[in-house]
Amino acid sequence: MITRVEMDNAFIYQNNAIFSMNADMRTKVLADNVAQTGAGNILKTACIFGANNVGKTCLIKCVRAIWGIIMRRPFQMSANMFSGNKKVSLAVNFIEQEKEWRFAFKLDMESRTYVYEEFSQIKRDSYGNESLDTYYRRDYEKADFFCKDKLAIPILVALSNSDIIMHAVNPEHFPALKKTAKLLSAFASRIVIVDMNNIPVEKTILTLKTHSRLEGKVREFIRLADLDLDDIFYSDTMRIKVVPQNSPEYLPEEAILQAQNLEDQLRLTSVYKGRKVQSFRFDSTGTKKIVALASFVVEAMERNQILLIDELDSSLHFRLTRAIVELFNSGHNKGAQLIFTLHDVSLLDCKTLFRKEQIWFVEKDEEGAKIFPLSVFTASKGVRGDTSDIVEKYRHGLLCALPNPNFMKYLLESEDSEDDAKKGEGGKT
Repeated sequence: MITRVEMDNAFIYQNNAIFSMNADMRTKVLADNVAQTGAGNILKTACIFGANNVGKTCLIKCVRAIWGIIMRRPFQMSANMFSGNKKVSLAVNFIEQEKEWRFAFKLDMESRTYVYEEFSQIKRDSYGNESLDTYYRRDYEKADFFCKDKLAIPILVALSNSDIIMHAVNPEHFPALKKTAKLLSAFASRIVIVDMNNIPVEKTILTLKTHSRLEGKVREFIRLADLDLDDIFYSDTMRIKVVPQNSPEYLPEEAILQAQNLEDQLRLTSVYKGRKVQSFRFDSTGTKKIVALASFVVEAMERNQILLIDELDSSLHFRLTRAIVELFNSGHNKGAQLIFTLHDVSLLDCKTLFRKEQIWFVEKDEEGAKIFPLSVFTASKGVRGDTSDIVEKYRHGLLCALPNPNFMKYLLESEDSEDDAKKGEGGKT
């Protein structure tokens, strides 16, 4: 599970921005929303609100970059365009093997080199005081190199910094480095990131093909999400009809699917009142998204994954979004985690759905984006959690900055311009 993400000069975050999943156990409400681990009490879910283009997705991108660096997969990263600083610093704290660990690095985007990297275990005494047990550290800016494997230190000094240590050094003969590589790989392998505006259905199709226990759970999840859907399955025997582009039956989405596995998607079959139909042609956009999302949610719950979803509420009814959150918050969930962005204010519920520290806001000013939890608003500021109307406070911009569009002004200005133009023409005549 993720416990903390730190972002400095990354994307729109200019100053050190911190996102935390640590639970505040001084608050006893909604205890099921907290997972009790050997390393502390961790929130099972967190939602991130904010206006468009303020940095909500940038948090997801930062986690994706950390995942990509560990897993050696392509990732997107950029320094804050307004700072003039080309060095990006990221850090993630996570739970693995019932202990909390920290992986931090600084990446020079100009030279594409790692000028700093550190891996440590986070330890706390009986009073909650935190200390770091460092396994390795290399700091090219300060010429500071350390490793628990003493024989590895000269290697770290001479090593190219074009990659992180776990990929640049064969750790087999270095116990500390070998352990850190295994911990990082195990953590990153459980991270799954989904963009609801571009969610692939292939994962659900592959699950439905297996005829496994997981397939049954995915089908049940989809059935429960749609009032009219009797069943959904992958048909090996259905006759496939590919519609030509000049046909009235041709759907624009097929142009996109041509580059993917069109036949597989056309074999996805929905059942309504006993009648079998092609899911792709018949189902609504919302149902298609639930079909695609189902395998991600079920697998995350089954395998204790860390699921990050951008725009969870996209094309979904608010009750579906809420039900997914309730699933992860439930006492039946022992180790899965859900972190997501959204705009649906109906989920701003501190009475029955979220603890205050599970709700986060992002806003942007001249210095960059800021991310902060609802818990920073205390009773003295009029926010009492389970007794406050959070929705109304959010709508009035009392929790974070909100856009205030006035499109009527655009129409009125256009009309004034036309009137002025007509007067000008009249004056000439």
